[in-house]
Amino acid sequence: MKNMLNFKNFSAEELEGILDLAADMKKDPQKYAHALEGKKLYTLFEKTSTRTFLSFATGIMEMGGHYFNQLWEDSNFVLGEPISEIKYVCRNVDIIMARLVKNETVELFGNNVTVPFINGCDSSFHPCQILADAMTIKEKFGSLNVKMMYIGAKNNVFNSLVEFFAKMKQGTLYGLTPLVNNTAVGPEFFAEAAASGHYIELDPAMSMEEAKAYASDMDIIYTDTWVDMEFFNNPAYKDKKEATLKKMMPYQINDAFLENSKAIVFHDMPMHVGFEIAKSVEQKHMETILDEAENRRHAEKAVMYTLLNNYND
Repeated sequence: MKNMLNFKNFSAEELEGILDLAADMKKDPQKYAHALEGKKLYTLFEKTSTRTFLSFATGIMEMGGHYFNQLWEDSNFVLGEPISEIKYVCRNVDIIMARLVKNETVELFGNNVTVPFINGCDSSFHPCQILADAMTIKEKFGSLNVKMMYIGAKNNVFNSLVEFFAKMKQGTLYGLTPLVNNTAVGPEFFAEAAASGHYIELDPAMSMEEAKAYASDMDIIYTDTWVDMEFFNNPAYKDKKEATLKKMMPYQINDAFLENSKAIVFHDMPMHVGFEIAKSVEQKHMETILDEAENRRHAEKAVMYTLLNNYND
């Protein structure tokens, strides 16, 4: 049995296999209409979600399976001892996907499940999003050998991008990250990725003219929200949110920043239009961003199929 908490225990070849399978599932969904006939997926959400819920729910149904959704606050996981709850859930379903706040909780699930477990997003990693991104890259460019510039916060999405590029040893990720979120990875994580030659950390003190010069040589510009979704409308977070937005507004992806760039723009959604991405850029690149979002479903179908069929010992 294998879980997907991040990419650590997957080889580049295994991840390529998942991407190839996802592409085939997208091309010929009817071929896989009964691939997970009768299989039961349990989805658990401690955080808000649109894409993660909808993509997993429709994905398992498109392969003949069923899903059972539960909110964290409606479950007995809130009451204390979680390990017995985890083991009970495993007695009833074939596979689990959870979108949780803390990486430590994801690790707790990973260490105690008896059925395959998928990290649907936590404070440190977002593996399924990056598989969808990779699938989109291959659709747009024919391979993973691209130059991608990520501008924003060192967060869960960025960490998984760094991990993926270093693992695959294809293409180059350039990270311009003036904002550092509290995640469960340390400096050694980025140092090891940089040693692969496929991740380059840019100096956040560089001028915007220097940043624009890098952007002019990129295939993809990637941005993400600067403020975690659960904090954006939280009054208790007001002062920190305002300070974050003030610091990051110069790094908005807008027409001026892209004036010499032919790059396509990625955003993992949901977007705060007018903050990390300008309205004009969102409108111009909306189809690409929606392709990226749709590919969550296909990538996750491939992950579920692979975990249930290739690692069932």
